[in-house]
Amino acid sequence: MFLTDPNLWASLLTLTALEIVLGIDNIIFIAIVVAKLPPENQAKARFLGLSGALVFRILLLTTLVWIIGLTRPIADLWGFQVSWRDIILFSGGLFLIYKGTGEIHDAVESKDVEETAPAAAKAAFGAAIFQIMMLDIIFSVDSVITAVGMTDQVPVMVTAVIIAVIIMMVASGPVSDFIQRHPTTKMLGLSFLLLVGVALVADGLHFHIP
Repeated sequence: MFLTDPNLWASLLTLTALEIVLGIDNIIFIAIVVAKLPPENQAKARFLGLSGALVFRILLLTTLVWIIGLTRPIADLWGFQVSWRDIILFSGGLFLIYKGTGEIHDAVESKDVEETAPAAAKAAFGAAIFQIMMLDIIFSVDSVITAVGMTDQVPVMVTAVIIAVIIMMVASGPVSDFIQRHPTTKMLGLSFLLLVGVALVADGLHFHIP
């Protein structure tokens, strides 16, 4: 039984900790994206973004055969075997590099902007949710593949993901507030996202960074 099996409890604790660590870059990205939204929309955007991550990860965990298939080669380019996981990580890394570079440019070269009109605010909210969902897909795939490699117990994986996302929801608000109050930490966060982007691109090209 789950409640009396110490091995399953150990797997749950280890996997939950790993999911939280893997979710740090997700929290930083969400904090930076929602910082551009009106204050009254920021909490809603964080909740929707992380809820999307939770739903997507649980859906992935219910299709283990498909997830395992993501790591299998689908093409061989002059001896370089490409899988869907490689393509997803490579594309996600490029997106993070693009987004991080653009945010740094805006922060350094920013000019005073007039107050946002309601229509523009709605568009910005939709764009923020879209960007968060895009990164959710990238981080979710890698996170779930890691989970599948650690245990074959779906209830353990789902429980770990739920606990990790709840903790991320609680932490995302304070992290966002801290980043907005301290511009230096925003630049550090963007630098970290650039580093993660480079690591994802390298991983997609089979150059694994320890």
